[in-house]
Amino acid sequence: MAQFQEEMRQQLEASMDTELERLLSMSEGADVEVSRKNFEGFKKLFHRFLQEKGPSVNWAKINRPPEDSIQPYDKIKAKGLPDNVAAMLDKLAVVKLNGGLGTSMGCKGPKSLISVRNENTFLDLTVQQIEHLNKTYNTNVPLVLMNSFNTDEDTKKILQKYTHHRVKIHTFNQSRYPRINKESLLPVATDLGMMGENAEAWYPPGHGDTYASFYNSGLLERLILEGKEYIFVSNIDNLGATVDLHILHHLVNQPNGKRCEFVMEVTDKTRADVKGGTLIQYDGKLRLLEIAQVPKAHVDEFKSVSKFKIFNTNNLWISLAAIKRLQERSAMDMEIIVNPKTLDGGLNVVQLETAVGAAIKCFDNALGINVPRSRFLPVKTTSDLLLVMSNLYSLEAGSLTMSQKREFPTTPHIKLGSSFTKVQEYLTRFESIPDVLELDHLTVSGDVTFGKHVSLKGTVIIIANHGDRIDIPAGAMLENKIVSGNLRILDH
Repeated sequence: MAQFQEEMRQQLEASMDTELERLLSMSEGADVEVSRKNFEGFKKLFHRFLQEKGPSVNWAKINRPPEDSIQPYDKIKAKGLPDNVAAMLDKLAVVKLNGGLGTSMGCKGPKSLISVRNENTFLDLTVQQIEHLNKTYNTNVPLVLMNSFNTDEDTKKILQKYTHHRVKIHTFNQSRYPRINKESLLPVATDLGMMGENAEAWYPPGHGDTYASFYNSGLLERLILEGKEYIFVSNIDNLGATVDLHILHHLVNQPNGKRCEFVMEVTDKTRADVKGGTLIQYDGKLRLLEIAQVPKAHVDEFKSVSKFKIFNTNNLWISLAAIKRLQERSAMDMEIIVNPKTLDGGLNVVQLETAVGAAIKCFDNALGINVPRSRFLPVKTTSDLLLVMSNLYSLEAGSLTMSQKREFPTTPHIKLGSSFTKVQEYLTRFESIPDVLELDHLTVSGDVTFGKHVSLKGTVIIIANHGDRIDIPAGAMLENKIVSGNLRILDH
């Protein structure tokens, strides 16, 4: 049986090699060399995919991380800052993951170009933050964008507008891998092109690709030669992921023998975060455990807030020299995420991905830092957008800060219905963004609009039944109210 499986694996790999060579032979020019490099990475991933069966962790071997492997942020902050902050910042580059499109929010083009606050896009805010650092400390922290083939062209066009900002901006592209047919396990692409029937044949393979693409681009080496030692990596749609001087200070002041090569910012789980990856101790190493790796029988245990108390924010601080060492030794080991998709024509495909945080186990003296929730402010939906556009936050130098007038530090729970999914629709439904300083929970469903200067407090539920429309009048104040289809306003 084992021999038969091995022969099947070898046959599938040989078929994949033949098919990839065929795709390469049908094109010419620089594109082919880039694709060849990409395919080398893909073949390694495909080989591992064929080797692995079932969940990649043995549940019995999972332990809670040792106390000292996840430090509270307050302990890091208590050390204070050095006199020469500029010298410390000169060792840093900021990397933003910029491969995603705005399709889930009904927008064309890169997600980073969606306006989120006062006409500023995610990219505008990022540039403002780093420019503010560089001006304040007279330093030169560069911004590095990891684009994908989906976002590269549009992003490069827009970068011209930052020419006179005090931020040096570099870009590199993550790989382009072929989606494979779920049945045959062969690429669905007919050639290397991106048009027509091939438009859906390719994908960027998750942010775990950061290491290899960064290294292959030559940019990693260039930054090391410029004296950079660490990168701060985060998702461009996480508005809480600003450069934290205390964490940077902790990193650059480690004793040489105990140099920390990797910091993962984690934060306390709430019921909304039960699917987020968590840190565990496994085979003597700190390791990221994602829900996709959990055996079905243990999924509920994984989601438990009491057993796994923290989750990964994907704000990471990583040593450049360590990335270089691990890449050169081919020692970067990340679990494969198998992501099934159905293409527009109904074809079932599989895309093989990896997550950047999963490499934590490869680095020496890796550390988790339990940071305040304010460092995790992702904008994935228009419900999130409502929060960051509201008076709950003030904007200064590209950074959002929660208002002092909010009596408790937690953010309200907001659920906007399908009529609000697309940004353009969402914007037409609010004449102005409501006052949410005292809001705990908001649910809106159906055809609902909000007039100017509406105030929402406590728990507010607004449900317009099919065919009904609810217009919340200008200046209305709703506190602990349920508003239903016939516009009755009831106490909640």
